[in-house]
Amino acid sequence: MNILDLVVGKPIKTSDERAEQIGPTQGTPIFGLDGLSSAAYGPEAALSLPIPLGLLGVRYIVTISAAIITLFAIVYFSYRQTIAAYPSGGGSYTVARFNLGASAGPLAAAALLADYILTAAVGISAGVGALVSAVPPLLRHTVSLCVGILIVITIMNLRGVREAGTAFAVPTCLFVGTLLITIVAGVLRVLFSGGHPTPAVPLPPPPAMTEAVSYWLLLKVFASGCTADGRGSGQQRRQGFRRAHRKNAQRTLSVIIFLLVGLLAGISYLVKTYGIPCESEGF
Repeated sequence: MNILDLVVGKPIKTSDERAEQIGPTQGTPIFGLDGLSSAAYGPEAALSLPIPLGLLGVRYIVTISAAIITLFAIVYFSYRQTIAAYPSGGGSYTVARFNLGASAGPLAAAALLADYILTAAVGISAGVGALVSAVPPLLRHTVSLCVGILIVITIMNLRGVREAGTAFAVPTCLFVGTLLITIVAGVLRVLFSGGHPTPAVPLPPPPAMTEAVSYWLLLKVFASGCTADGRGSGQQRRQGFRRAHRKNAQRTLSVIIFLLVGLLAGISYLVKTYGIPCESEGF
């Protein structure tokens, strides 16, 4: 075994391809990792803009989140139709090429490539930013940590869908599980306190209002909040699923969207109910 085989695994024979196919359980963490992780930085991106509105800006987060969730619903039903219409697999490139012409395909592919690059960059930097905020001595190693995590993710993806799904399942489940526990605990405190919860640590005073509400500002908040990405890669790589490719891809997409909507709605509700002030570093 050479070094390359040791790092990314041995080449897989065509006859052994079925052994790499996965089900919805493994498909959710590997295909939904980018979408689910965006729940960590999507609301933060939305809350970082209404700072000039002071505490009033927090009150708009539920409305903005509702608009984003509506957009997710549109994307969800659109992707379900794409999965059914293109059983051999295909995403934006395939849909654009067959419906808008050959010249539209490369344009959609270029946009998708830029989206994937930005998703990896934003997701990794947001995660490292959270880690550095918890462990300040790591601040000087920020770039090294980002590059190191990118290398690990790249190697895991090169090892195949099945191994990547197994490796990504643990951190994805841990992230979703802990965030759900936080949301449930926050909602229970709201219910037990009669709708007026008391924060465990006093919140800092909100910034003074320095700007009036405008449609342009709300549209910017909506656009920033849309960094919470609801699309599922399963609609493009459905051939990676074992048996009933279409149904498994649709089920995986449904689970991803359901979890993401629940996380965004829960975070938005707690932010508004607790009156958490937004700051430039996060919320």
